[in-house]
Amino acid sequence: MKISFIGAAQEVTGSCFLVETDGLRFLVDCGMFQGGREARTRNLEAWRFDPRGIDFVLLTHAHIDHSGLLPRLCALGFKGPIHTTHATADLLSVMLLDSAFIQESEWARAQRQRDHGPRRQVEPPLYTVAQAQASLAQLRGVACDEMLQPHAQVRCRLRDAGHILGSAIIEVWVTEHGTTRKLVFSGDLGQPGRPIVRDPTPIAEADVLLVESTYGNRLHRPLAETVDELVFVIEDTLRRRQGNIIIPAFALGRTQELLCLLADLRRQGRLPHLQVFVDSPMADKVTEITWKHPELFDEQTRSLLSQRQQHPEWLDLHFTRSVEESMALNQIRAGAIIISASGMCEAGRIKHHLRHHLGRAECAIVIIGYQAEGTLGRRLVDGHRQVRIFGDEITVRAKIHTLGGLSAHADQAALMAWLRGFTSAPARTFVVHGEARTACDFADRIADELGWSVEAPAPGSRIDL
Repeated sequence: MKISFIGAAQEVTGSCFLVETDGLRFLVDCGMFQGGREARTRNLEAWRFDPRGIDFVLLTHAHIDHSGLLPRLCALGFKGPIHTTHATADLLSVMLLDSAFIQESEWARAQRQRDHGPRRQVEPPLYTVAQAQASLAQLRGVACDEMLQPHAQVRCRLRDAGHILGSAIIEVWVTEHGTTRKLVFSGDLGQPGRPIVRDPTPIAEADVLLVESTYGNRLHRPLAETVDELVFVIEDTLRRRQGNIIIPAFALGRTQELLCLLADLRRQGRLPHLQVFVDSPMADKVTEITWKHPELFDEQTRSLLSQRQQHPEWLDLHFTRSVEESMALNQIRAGAIIISASGMCEAGRIKHHLRHHLGRAECAIVIIGYQAEGTLGRRLVDGHRQVRIFGDEITVRAKIHTLGGLSAHADQAALMAWLRGFTSAPARTFVVHGEARTACDFADRIADELGWSVEAPAPGSRIDL
C-alpha cells in the first residue's frame, strides 16, 4: 500500500491524497490550489496519475481547496463515484458551479482585455459550468456514521468533523492479501464550541493517520474575548466613526456562523439594530441548504433559530442577488455591515467592496478566517499599506481587524485534545494541511508530547506504507 501527498503537504490548499494498493486506486479529496500566481499552473499540472485509473473518490467536505478540482478530474476521464455526506453533496451543487462560473467570467474578461490591448495568450478555465454540472451526477451521498463499501477491498465511515456543515473525518479499512489496515483522514477539524455544527467526533484507533495542522502552531483567542472585540468594532465603526464594516467571509460555513452570532448578540441586547447585507449569491444558496439540515446542528443553534423565527426584527438582513444590487451597496456611506465572498479576498464581489472601502479611514475590514499565503486577505492581515485591486493601487486607510477566535479550524490545543482521544498510537502519523513551518512544528509537538511516529511529508511525496 502506498499513499501520495498530491496537495496540502506543507501547505494549506489543494488537498488530495492518492491511496494505491493491489488492484485499487482511490483519492481522498480533490482540492484546488489557491493563492499566488503559480496556483493556476499547479492546478493544471496537479496529477501524475491518469484520472481514468481512479476507482472512486472519498470527499471530506465542500470547501474548494478540498473539492474544487472534481469537475476537472471527471472531465479528464474519471467515471467512478464520489462518496461524501448528504449535506456536502447538496453544497457541491452550489460550490462547484460557482467556481466554474467565476473561471468562465474571468476568462471572458481576459479575452476582452486582450482584444483591446496587447495580444497575449488567454488560458481557458480549468473547467466549464457544463463540466461542473456533469460532475455532480457522480456524487453519492451517505449519512454520517453509516458504513459504506465503495469497493470489495474497502469499507469506510464518515464521522462528523465539526468544521462546516457536512464536513467529515473519514475512517477507511483497506484489505490487502488478507490483512486489513485502518486509515483515518481527519479532513479539516473544527474548533469545539463554535456555532451551528457539533464538535468533532473522537476516533479511537488507526494504523495510519493523516491529521490537519492549519493552526497547529497557535491557540485561538477565547471565543468570549473575540465576541467582545466584534461588539467593540461594530459600535466603534457604525456609531462613533460613522463608517461601514466589510467582512470577507467564506460563503460556506463562516457566513452562516456569523449571522447566528450577530442574531444571538442582538437577542442578548449587546448590539443595536443592525443593517446587514450578505452580498454573495452563493452564500444565499448555501444558507438555504444549511437550514435544510437541522439534524447536523448543535442544540444551541436549534434553540436560537427557533427564537429568531419569533423575532425577525433582531436583524435587518438582506441577501443581494443581482450585480446591480451589489453595486448599490457601495453608495451606502455609513451604518452597514457587508458580508461578502471570497473569504480570502481573491475573487468575487468582496474585491469591489474592498476597492471602495479600504481607502476610507472611518471604515473597518474584519478578517474572520484563515488567509493563505499569496492572497489579498493575507496582505491585509500582514499590514500592507498599499494593495492592488483590479489593476489599481489602493492605499489602506481603513482599520483592519483580525478576529482569529472565530476560526472554524481547530487550534493547537483542540488538535492535541482530539489526538489524545486515540486509545493507542497509530503506527504512522502524517501531518498535512498546514504551511511548511507549521506542519513541521506540529509534527514535533506530537512526537514530543505523545511519543508517536510522525512526519510532515514533502509536497508530491509517495510513501510506502
